[in-house]
Amino acid sequence: MELYKAIKYIRLSYTDDKTVESDSVANQRRLIDDFVEKHPEIEVVAEKIDDGYSGVLFDCPAFQEMMDMIKQGEANCVIVKDLSRLGREYIETGRYMRRVFPAYGVRFIAINDNVDTVNDAADDLTVSVKNIMNEAYCRDISVKTRSALEAKRRSGDFVGAFPVYGYFKTGEKHKSLEVDPYAADLVRDIFRKRLDGFSALHIAEELNRLGVLSPLAYKRNNGLPHAKGGYTDRKDCKWSATTVIRILQDETYTGTLVQGRQATPHFKLKELENKPSSEWVRVAGAHEAIISKHDFDLVQRIRRIDTRTSPKEDKVYLFSGILIFGCCGGRMTRKINRYKDKEYVYYFCPSGKKNGCASGAMVKESDLIQCVQDSLKGHIDNIASLDTMLSSISQERINRELAREYAGQIGSCEKQLAQIEKYKAKLYENLVSGILTKEEFLSYKRKYNADIEGLQAAIESWNEKLTDVLENRSERNRWINHFMKFSEMEEIDRRAVMQLIRSIRIISKEELQIEFNYQDEYQKAVRFAEQMEQAKREERRAG
Repeated sequence: MELYKAIKYIRLSYTDDKTVESDSVANQRRLIDDFVEKHPEIEVVAEKIDDGYSGVLFDCPAFQEMMDMIKQGEANCVIVKDLSRLGREYIETGRYMRRVFPAYGVRFIAINDNVDTVNDAADDLTVSVKNIMNEAYCRDISVKTRSALEAKRRSGDFVGAFPVYGYFKTGEKHKSLEVDPYAADLVRDIFRKRLDGFSALHIAEELNRLGVLSPLAYKRNNGLPHAKGGYTDRKDCKWSATTVIRILQDETYTGTLVQGRQATPHFKLKELENKPSSEWVRVAGAHEAIISKHDFDLVQRIRRIDTRTSPKEDKVYLFSGILIFGCCGGRMTRKINRYKDKEYVYYFCPSGKKNGCASGAMVKESDLIQCVQDSLKGHIDNIASLDTMLSSISQERINRELAREYAGQIGSCEKQLAQIEKYKAKLYENLVSGILTKEEFLSYKRKYNADIEGLQAAIESWNEKLTDVLENRSERNRWINHFMKFSEMEEIDRRAVMQLIRSIRIISKEELQIEFNYQDEYQKAVRFAEQMEQAKREERRAG
């Protein structure tokens, strides 16, 4: 009688119903032990357990340990409760049973399915059918799990394993996010410093100098859940520019829950793929905001423009990234000239002559600062006068006009979106019929996806404004107060420039054009005030 050195292989998937005793680890062990007692030719040499691993994949740690023992000749028999414990993937399960195990002379036994390869049962039709059913079960579980998670995301439930720095998981089944006061204050400080012109590297170095724990170190130190074996920017868990940038780019801090950024393309694959931002699930107001939407958007704008740190300094220049030469549209460069122990700072366009512009105007920085400062004060005075004028008009009437305009904008965007989606739907048909080449198909698809993403973002923005109006949150106060908080400003700084100005265009040494933030809202308010004044004059004449 041939003797077999057997390995008991036990697997419990995270999708298995833990209330079903028959699938428990203890019950699988007991069933296998009872079987071995009745077969004296089998000697158990090891027990391998994969607890919480899917049967779709065959890279489970205990399974790999078992295969290593088989390859080293330490075992020649594998015993499982049933075929689904070995795996639920039809092709790979069949490969192990028909090729891998026979190649190493391994006897395979699935007790409940009455499979024992010593009797050539592995080729039985029943085995193939059961393997197919096991895979179908796994596919069904995958579809149901994905659907359930998608529904939870769209309802604003947090389904991630670890919340971002600044929040705790809370509520029933930890589906909500609650602000962590200590970490939230640090997040606000990071955004404030960035708005003040400090670079991400400087912010990280300053936090390290002050001995502030990095997000990972903070979670570890406070016993909070954190990723195991995930990335850490540095081995010593210090703050880095990368960590700061991740915080500055995370929309979660505005109260918007953003989920579904990654997904596996198929239930048999575990590699995550990044999804386009148009497919992310965003739920505004899902939790308390740490950073205002305006400040978050402003930081993203700062990131997109040229904000290189000044040489030997921690902050960027006052006008870095927003100073444009009117002739060619190029960014202007700061230059220092020294004459008789004095420094003279100018801005000039380095590519002016190359682009055929008129002589590259050099503008003295001190004159530019004074001019911009005077213009800002004048603009703020105009806004104050406009606010006084609007205050005499019913807020309900203003909201009614704004709601009509925003609803019209939403309708226009939705109409364009429907048209583009209609064009996109015909692309594949045109490819198959030969109207489009593959290159043309891909090019149009990329363009339509970009257009769809842009329109969806525009609709979301207009909807936010419409919601504010319908809930009687004054749109007027929001942008007017934004300027008025700088009304007592004596000297402009980087924060004021970035908060109030979108661009400064140098036309000549004597002329410049400033585009302020909220320019559309300002013009709209001016037109509305003029219309109301005109209506009042007509009412007086009619009376």
